[in-house]
Amino acid sequence: MNPKVSRRSFIALTGAGLALPRMSWAQGSPVALNVIDAAGNLALTQPIFDNFAAAHPDVVSRFTFNKAPAPELPGKVRAQQRANRVDIDLVIIGPDALSAGLADDIWTDIMALPDSGLPDLQAIYQDPAWRMQGMGQGKGVVVSYYPSGPLLEYMPDKVAKVPTTAEELLAYARENPGKFIYARPANSGPGRTFLMGLPYLLGDADPKDPAKGWDKTWAYLKELHQHIEYYPAGTGALMKELGEGTRDMTVTTTGWDINPRALGVVQKEAMVAKLDGFHWVCDAHYFAIPKGVSEEKIAALMQFITFALQPEQQAYSYDAGYFYPGPAVKDVPLSMAPQSSQDIIAEFGRPEYEDWIANNPIELPLEPAALVTAFRRWDEEVAAG
Repeated sequence: MNPKVSRRSFIALTGAGLALPRMSWAQGSPVALNVIDAAGNLALTQPIFDNFAAAHPDVVSRFTFNKAPAPELPGKVRAQQRANRVDIDLVIIGPDALSAGLADDIWTDIMALPDSGLPDLQAIYQDPAWRMQGMGQGKGVVVSYYPSGPLLEYMPDKVAKVPTTAEELLAYARENPGKFIYARPANSGPGRTFLMGLPYLLGDADPKDPAKGWDKTWAYLKELHQHIEYYPAGTGALMKELGEGTRDMTVTTTGWDINPRALGVVQKEAMVAKLDGFHWVCDAHYFAIPKGVSEEKIAALMQFITFALQPEQQAYSYDAGYFYPGPAVKDVPLSMAPQSSQDIIAEFGRPEYEDWIANNPIELPLEPAALVTAFRRWDEEVAAG
């Protein structure tokens, strides 16, 4: 493992003297808050939680953290709500768990809270992050953003001719059975991005309608399926196989390219490529509050969320490139990040990313209901085949 990537808490008191907004409800004694991460986001935001706890012990006595697979989290929250015993105060989720929770109406409408203290989100967010905020329907707050993918990652000593089109990728998989792999989209950012990016690459009828507008995409995935050995349950397991040499090529995102190489899971020499005509399908992580959390805790959580959107805190999102770039708000250059993050991006980042981000369209992921449909169809029609 690269020694530059060791986890540490960067206790920055840059926000310690700032007056944080107060909810209209009275804040009593400091509260203990339980957080569940279903997006791998703590790799980016753990220092922000640490900073807030250090700077505002009058608000939070402690944070307790747990992790859960994204597909399982909504069911866990629903079970607690049915039992009227909600002990999850804050969740960190991607569009997958967000979508499932919106369908079941389990998240608090944060935007409807009185005197929430949140800044003007449209004014502070990068444009794609603001568009991602709209997908939350007021029930999540974007904390991290990146253009994501889909990109190809490959080992240059194993892949002589790198595919440049979707058709060439299919031909590669056909000619090299088992050497191309991607993870189940419902539990993988790169897998999900690949699924949603294919309609743009293939010129499908309606990239936003997996039920009626993805005829080319579903046919392509079923053909590709014939040459894929299996689908890992998560991206981490997939990258381990790429690093060990079991697979030669996979789909990736900016963050899943940089971070595993920085951690030594994948060789530094791995390369990336984009397919002709690709569109970025961006991604974001959200803070959401389950229904049933007490008003006292919600008041503390809103102060924390507002704190987490400050530029000084957002700069920690660069981390080790996991969600590259990472910050959701504007005007947070890499120079604001901890030196360790700057060093990692300098060593493992890709200079071509700046050009690719600037000169290729950035699309939103599917709306929640459509995303659920896409996951279901993939599970039933592709993987089950």
